[in-house]
Amino acid sequence: MFNVSSNPHIKDRITTQKVMLYVIIALLPTTLFGVFNYTSMFGLQYGIKTILLIVTCVTVCVLSEYLFNKATKRPNTVGDLSAIVTGMILALNLPVTFPLWMAMVGSAFAIVVVKMIFGGLGQNFMNPALGARCFLVLSFAGPMNKFFPDGVSGVDAVTSATPLTQIKQTGKTATSLFDMFIGRHAGTIGETSICALLIGAIFLLVTKIIDLRIPLTYIVTFAIFMMLFNKSTDMTYLAKEICGGGLVFGAFFMATDYSTSPITKNGKIVYGICLGLLTAILRTFGSTAEGVSFAIIICNLLVPIIEKITFPKAFGIVKKSSKEGK
Repeated sequence: MFNVSSNPHIKDRITTQKVMLYVIIALLPTTLFGVFNYTSMFGLQYGIKTILLIVTCVTVCVLSEYLFNKATKRPNTVGDLSAIVTGMILALNLPVTFPLWMAMVGSAFAIVVVKMIFGGLGQNFMNPALGARCFLVLSFAGPMNKFFPDGVSGVDAVTSATPLTQIKQTGKTATSLFDMFIGRHAGTIGETSICALLIGAIFLLVTKIIDLRIPLTYIVTFAIFMMLFNKSTDMTYLAKEICGGGLVFGAFFMATDYSTSPITKNGKIVYGICLGLLTAILRTFGSTAEGVSFAIIICNLLVPIIEKITFPKAFGIVKKSSKEGK
């Protein structure tokens, strides 16, 4: 028996497992920096807590997918490594102080509710890790915004806030642009070091796992509208907005998710523009300093429409007018 489908027939030697493996490798620099960063700031116990949080999210994601497949008598799909990627991305979107049991709830939600109920990998309507992150933000707002442990000496209300929060509240931040690029500031485990994120992003681009259209369009559009909305031409302010929060992390590692981003070339550009505009709106006019997660999952819902309007017309087919058809 042969599987027969209509043309064009697209073949590629790369497998889903290999794609996910490359993503895992690309996430290692920011993961390792997150462990180092929290160890240097708060001590070895918080470096261990960082590792434990990542391991917990990955384990629960893999176990949730395995048990769901078992319960619904579906083929075992944990071997494609996508659950590991979901667990890593979710963990890297959490602060080191986040309780483990809440991380377990979020991990199970990502796999069961966002991914498997809708058919599994390739059929989910939004990024599972980001869907879970937004669920956790709405359910546990306090713990999701607690970036420093209680009782840490030398930390006050100003220094414990993220650079984006400081900019939102006062219009400026005490954190230097260099420190924001390196990652020496408050934030979630994986979003702080732009340097580490770019190392992983370059690896994904070189191996052709992701296309530059989405992240580049996203960041450029965001920069343009942030300057317009804030009526500012201060390049230092703009650079800090780009380096702060999860913009770079989201642009390269989450907005480019195969299942929830457009497949057409023009669609990727339209998608990136929508992401940049919405993120700028949420950051400028929203109640919180961040907006990347909500912008991506909202734009995930627009992907079917974007693909419909940007899908190339078949060559040589001319649509008849209503008069010619009569």
